[in-house]
Amino acid sequence: MAETILIRQEASAKGTERTLAILEYLGRFRTGKSSSEIARALSIPVNSVGRITETMHKRGWLYRREDDRRYVLTNRVADLTRPQINDKSLVVSAWDSLRKLRDITGETTQLLVMVEGKMMVLEQCESDQPIKVSGRIGLRVPCYSCAPGKSILASLPPDEFETYLNKVNLKRFTASTLATRSQLNDDLQKIRSRGYALDLAEGLEGIHCVSAVILDDYHYPVAAITVIAPSIRLEQDRFEEMGEACIQSAQEIRDELFK
Repeated sequence: MAETILIRQEASAKGTERTLAILEYLGRFRTGKSSSEIARALSIPVNSVGRITETMHKRGWLYRREDDRRYVLTNRVADLTRPQINDKSLVVSAWDSLRKLRDITGETTQLLVMVEGKMMVLEQCESDQPIKVSGRIGLRVPCYSCAPGKSILASLPPDEFETYLNKVNLKRFTASTLATRSQLNDDLQKIRSRGYALDLAEGLEGIHCVSAVILDDYHYPVAAITVIAPSIRLEQDRFEEMGEACIQSAQEIRDELFK
């Protein structure tokens, strides 16, 4: 009896190990992998891979592409750790507005939050344009060199903003980067006046962004929504239009979160 229990425990541990190995492996390949490719890469029997991936597929951790039958990770893992506000998922509450903003502007839209002094992409709705800008979920970028980061900084309480400045190294990424305190402060004042932030190729050459902040009931910045596009399409004559669209979208998300 004891030997039987031990054998079952060992089998269970091996199954758990294989499941985690498959999760970690698929996390490295955005386009997914087939059962046979997973089996070869991880030295797991194909039949075992089939059983594990089928279970993960049924429980929503994987989806299987119809064209080539490859397994791809869903957002289930990310959903477990995504921010909750008033017991509501920030991503779920923002999704409709994110998609609507994409359709209105024709450009990629993103939802970001500030994490350890950087902006992290929580979700995005990609543009249908043949030439577009997008980033992977979880990507982190400096706050001071992107529009969503600056929209958050412009709304921080003075003491928190001062703490941020004392910790950050204002490194120059392009000729347009606001790499001094005075430049950054001047720009943040403009953001407060007009209600939206701009990134004029400050983080990456050839990329422009427009963003608005999402505030809670205490006017504290909880996230930001942004439109990101090649600078050849997102030019100065569209900034105000895009800014107003971002402000409207941020308000819709706020209403959904705090209603």
